[in-house]
Amino acid sequence: MLKLSEIMTRDVVTVAPETTLREAIELFTAKHISGAPVVRGHELVGVVSASDILEFAASLPERLEESIDDSPWSETTNEDDTERADPVPGSYYTTPFAGEGGDVANRLEGAREASVLDAHSVDEVMTHHAIALSPNDSVLTAADVMRGHSIHRVLVVDDGKLVGILSTIDLARAVAEHRVTTKTYVFNKDRDFCGTRFPR
Repeated sequence: MLKLSEIMTRDVVTVAPETTLREAIELFTAKHISGAPVVRGHELVGVVSASDILEFAASLPERLEESIDDSPWSETTNEDDTERADPVPGSYYTTPFAGEGGDVANRLEGAREASVLDAHSVDEVMTHHAIALSPNDSVLTAADVMRGHSIHRVLVVDDGKLVGILSTIDLARAVAEHRVTTKTYVFNKDRDFCGTRFPR
């Protein structure tokens, strides 16, 4: 039976708990991965995925609006400032940028989102109880665990030390290369027929 040690990725990309969400996303994009183990020194403390970060970001609309209201871009003013300021039409600020309004708005919105991603770290969104298997476990065991827990990766740990990671890509590659096989025995594999064992 094919073992995890035979198909796992050994050069594991990891992140630290204090890595910002922005840094994690940039790393995932650069390495073409969708998640990574979270390591503090040599200690495995969890796993984080792009899905974790997306779920966290999707839960932030109210907090995002609050941070925008408190930002220097906020349009709220105090009454004393309004009395002293000369009324200036809004077109004064937008005319020099005619034709670029959408682009400017997109950049400002991107800056707001970036500041939220910079303000939060991996330890806020990661899964603390990562599922790990041994390098000697079978690939079919790993596939069953991944299916049962609806996860895309399993950490491979030997004596408490992270030695690899098995992702759905690793599994798909093994299947495509016909490395995952099962044997079907017409008779039992011990060649024991009716209590009489036949020589091989």
